[in-house]
Amino acid sequence: MISVIIPTYKEPEVLDLCLRSAIEGQIQQNQIIVVVDGYYDINKNVLEKYKDKIQILVSDENVGLCRATNLGVYNAVNELILVVNDDNVFPHSWDIDLEKAWVPNRVLTPNQIEPTPSMFRQFHIKDLGRDPNTFDLVAFWDYEANLSNDKLDDTGSTLPFMIAKKDYMRVGGWDESYVGPWVADWEFFMKCEMSGMKMIRTYNCHFYHFVSIGTRPPEKIAQNRQLEMECHDYFSYKWGQNAQHNPINNSKLLS
Repeated sequence: MISVIIPTYKEPEVLDLCLRSAIEGQIQQNQIIVVVDGYYDINKNVLEKYKDKIQILVSDENVGLCRATNLGVYNAVNELILVVNDDNVFPHSWDIDLEKAWVPNRVLTPNQIEPTPSMFRQFHIKDLGRDPNTFDLVAFWDYEANLSNDKLDDTGSTLPFMIAKKDYMRVGGWDESYVGPWVADWEFFMKCEMSGMKMIRTYNCHFYHFVSIGTRPPEKIAQNRQLEMECHDYFSYKWGQNAQHNPINNSKLLS
C-alpha cells in the first residue's frame, strides 16, 4: 500500500475534490495524510467530511510547503510515499496502476492532464474543467481510462511523485530553508538524480491538475514573483550556480 502526502493551505474546494478522488478512486485502503499548513478553520468542514478515511496533521501556523511535506512523510507508515498537490485530481485505480509501474531505486511520476499549455511537453493538454466545484469527476475518469497506456520514459522530475520513504529521507527531503515552494522541488529532484535514482514517468495513469488556483489573483502574482526570485537566489547561494531544467527530459542536474 501507499502513504499519500497532501499538504494544503487555504483552498478547501480543491482539497475536497482531491480527497474525494483519492478515496473513491483507490482500490486498496491506503494511508492518506493531509497536512494542514495553518488555516485549519478554513478547511475544517472538508476535513470533518473525510475524517474517517484520512489522517490529519495540523500546524498552528503557516510553516510552508517544504516543512509541511516533510512532516507528512515523517508520519508515513508505508514503504512507498506519494506526494500530491491539493489541486490535483486522482485517476481511478491510481494506487494499483502506480504500484504496477514501481521498481526500486526510482522516483516515479504519473503523467498529468492540464487545461492550458505547460512548460512540460509530456503533459497531456485537455480542458476538462478549471473550477473544482463544477468538475465532472466521472467524466474525467472515463477520459483518463481511454488515454492511459503502459508507456514509461525517463522524463520524471515533476509532481506528483512516488518514492520509497527511505530514499526520501536519504536525500534529505525538501529543504525547509526556501521561502516558498519554487525551486525547492527542482532541488529535491536534482538530489535524487545525484544519488543515482532514475527519474521515471509512467503514462498508465494521469492526474488532473488545476494549476495553482490559489496563486491566480492579481495581488498574489507580484508577491509570488518576488518569492520565486528569492528562492532562485538561495539556490544559487547554496549550489554556486543557477538552478537548471532540461526541457527535453526534465533533468535538474547541474552542468
